[in-house]
Amino acid sequence: MPNAGEIEARLFQFAPGEGAMEWDNVGLLVGDPEQPVERVLVALDITRGVVDEAIASGCQLIVAHHPVMNCRWLPVQNIREDTPQGRLLRKMMRHDISAICMHTNLDVAWAGVNDALADALGLRDAQPLCENGLGRIGELPEPVALSDFVRYVSQALHCTGLRYADAGKPVRRVAVGGGACGEFIGAAIGAGCDTYVTADLSYHQFLDAGDQGINLLDAGHFPTEDPVCARLVDYLSREFPQLCVFKSASHREVIQYYVEGEN
Repeated sequence: MPNAGEIEARLFQFAPGEGAMEWDNVGLLVGDPEQPVERVLVALDITRGVVDEAIASGCQLIVAHHPVMNCRWLPVQNIREDTPQGRLLRKMMRHDISAICMHTNLDVAWAGVNDALADALGLRDAQPLCENGLGRIGELPEPVALSDFVRYVSQALHCTGLRYADAGKPVRRVAVGGGACGEFIGAAIGAGCDTYVTADLSYHQFLDAGDQGINLLDAGHFPTEDPVCARLVDYLSREFPQLCVFKSASHREVIQYYVEGEN
């Protein structure tokens, strides 16, 4: 059976580590590279529920997109039982569960986060949106009304809700950016896109969309990135047929929406 270090090396073939941004933290972040692995759980994030699921399922390894520690938004300085992150990491260590995280290197990789998102939305001939490989641009088979596209995106990504701004254009040439990619709205406009699908957009970005002439859809961080998990499951299953690899059933969108007048 493979060990955690061998699985890490194969994942870096899929999403090379040099593609990660300077501030990022990718690779085997928790565990022993020599640890034998029989069962792997794939999830977007390593949460308490995901760790409990891994324990209950007898997994030795969790493969995730978002880093579990030492990244821009979660700079771990200690591992203490009286902090949420410390409890999580200590629990993983007590149960000998390793963690491999493929983050911004998976965002830019071919067949990674953004290709999975473009495919989920049925975009044809997807190409990178940015020079660094982030985002994708593709086209729908034919133009559709924005209202129909909003419904389609919500269903395709299993959104619990979706925010959008209507620039008065039909949808045909679409840019996508999995996760928080609002900073690339200008790149989408410059590439001649009529619509941009991403997540975590601000009020002012929505406010300016009409004047900029681009439809904006904020489909949520989890829904726009979750499609890559199935690709990781498929990849690891092909590369290591002896492994049992499966996607987390416990990790899902946590943001819910209340709309006045709806049940």
